[in-house]
Amino acid sequence: MSVARPLVGVLALQGAVREHVAMLEHAGARAIGVRRLDELSEVDGLVLPGGESTTMSKLLETFELLEPLRERIAGGMPAFGSCAGMILLAKQALDGRPDQQQLGGLDIVVRRNAFGRQVDSFEEDLEFAGLDGPLPAVFIRAPWVEKAGDDVEVLARVPRTPSAGEAADRIVAVRQGTVLATAFHPELTGDERVHRLFVEIVREA
Repeated sequence: MSVARPLVGVLALQGAVREHVAMLEHAGARAIGVRRLDELSEVDGLVLPGGESTTMSKLLETFELLEPLRERIAGGMPAFGSCAGMILLAKQALDGRPDQQQLGGLDIVVRRNAFGRQVDSFEEDLEFAGLDGPLPAVFIRAPWVEKAGDDVEVLARVPRTPSAGEAADRIVAVRQGTVLATAFHPELTGDERVHRLFVEIVREA
């Protein structure tokens, strides 16, 4: 393995797989789509993209990846989830279906589709811990974090603006050890800083 260019997988069952692959490669990693167990076993870290979290959890079971992925994350493999990926990585998801599976990589409680129909999709500049300058963020039927455990570092919140309403100050990016998650889609903005952060986490791991 090249530590300089770690091999990072993107779960290729649903969502913006190509966009994540492109951003990871720009951020200094080698990147591949992951659909099979042998591909999962090869990678040094894994991105779980957006999509529909219930569907993704079913597809993980169908492709026999659910338990192996849980084991690898529990064993310390770095993981990064955006939007639906954040929901899957959470310990608990509110407003989800009872048969939805959680990976449990983050000690957080998330609320699915938290922003509601009025703001199904919106863009906001965020202050993101450790990054210089505002980070453009695209939210699409996004979750937010209702509760974060003591070991979870809060990286970003929705700013208090007149248009934010009850979303103001809600947690939308977190890190716990080698696991990173955002409620928004950094792969859609052209700003590579979140992917660079994740590639650095993978290198250090």
